[in-house]
Amino acid sequence: MKKTWIRAAAVAAGLCMSAAAFAQKTEVSFYFPIAVGGPITKIIDGYATQFNKENPSYNVTPVYSGTYQETIVKVLTAHKAGKPPTSAILLSTDTFTLADEGAIAPIDDFVKTDADRAWLKSFFPAFLLNGQFDNKTWGVPFQRSTVVLYWNKQLFKEAGLDPNKPPQTWAETISMGQKLTKKDASGNVTQWGIQVPSSGFPYWLFQGFSTQNGGILANAAGNAVKYDDPKVVEALQYWVDLSRKHGIHPPGVVEWGTTPRDFLERKAAMIWTTTGNLTNIRSNAKFDFGVAMLPAGERRGSPTGGGNFFIFKKATAAEQAGAFKFAQWLTQPERAAQWSIDTGYVAVSPASYETAALKKYAADFPPALVARDQLPHAVAELSTHDNQRVTKALNDGLQAALTGAKTPAQAMKDAQTEANRLLRGYK
Repeated sequence: MKKTWIRAAAVAAGLCMSAAAFAQKTEVSFYFPIAVGGPITKIIDGYATQFNKENPSYNVTPVYSGTYQETIVKVLTAHKAGKPPTSAILLSTDTFTLADEGAIAPIDDFVKTDADRAWLKSFFPAFLLNGQFDNKTWGVPFQRSTVVLYWNKQLFKEAGLDPNKPPQTWAETISMGQKLTKKDASGNVTQWGIQVPSSGFPYWLFQGFSTQNGGILANAAGNAVKYDDPKVVEALQYWVDLSRKHGIHPPGVVEWGTTPRDFLERKAAMIWTTTGNLTNIRSNAKFDFGVAMLPAGERRGSPTGGGNFFIFKKATAAEQAGAFKFAQWLTQPERAAQWSIDTGYVAVSPASYETAALKKYAADFPPALVARDQLPHAVAELSTHDNQRVTKALNDGLQAALTGAKTPAQAMKDAQTEANRLLRGYK
């Protein structure tokens, strides 16, 4: 009887301990934007499951929150309501806004050991540009990209062009684009030479042109822009001329989301889009294609792009600790390498490209290295205080010029006036 009682007590104690252990799990919410197609959610779900298994004191729960724009609205609303997420992937360009709102904690607050410091220094410097100001690192890179050129080798061959030589300069873009543009008997274009999207993220694609022409759109402090710089105006004029003067680019506003599909359907022989579309295009193209750095104007250049991992200030200390551990876990070289292979995004550290998996993948599929190799020519993505509205001023100007509603010079003058008004309080 006594032994039975002892066994029962032991079982009861074990159950209590298990319940206590379960109750002590720290919940870590992780908001993740879905803006690019593909099986991203399955990958992220798998990461969360694996992390939780390896770290039983935490329970990371992904929350799929729509586009980047929708996600920042949701997290800032939750922050103001006193119920923020623990962590989120948000555009690196939202750093000023998040910090100004007091929504995020600097990553530096969690860096305590030599291993932590080594981890923070392990990222490509170009990917840290948009996450650092006031001598603090506010977010670390995860889902990062640059703009690259994709070209259809079969259509190049049909046009009498070398299928292995994409345009290297602005002038070659025009001359090759003219050979690649096709019209039917009625004069309607059936195949465009080049297509650069101007909806969704027009400023980002435009930064390719402006950087290549030697223009820098914003200062590092995020409180001044140069939208009306003559070099910026010239870059916009070049983009407008691809359509209105040279006839090799679709007129008006070109949709971000349909551009990869137009490429896959051979409606465009060359496109500019994110490296994040690489796996999608590789999986669905029924033709041989190439990937290249963007053509040079005065210089080569592309903005970096994509999302950083942020930790929210109002989360509990335990939740923040879990989020920091998850950030380090996500960005380990082997995992960053596999993420790049699975999605097409750029692996965020040089060490990722030394892993066996990414070395093998790049040997079999060299285009996977183009975005990495373009990083020395990359600049910080446009980011300022009051970023959403300051960027909208530029986007509105770009679309006004592309649709012919304004000249490039007038469009950029008006955008500059609006940006100056918005940034006046941050000088």
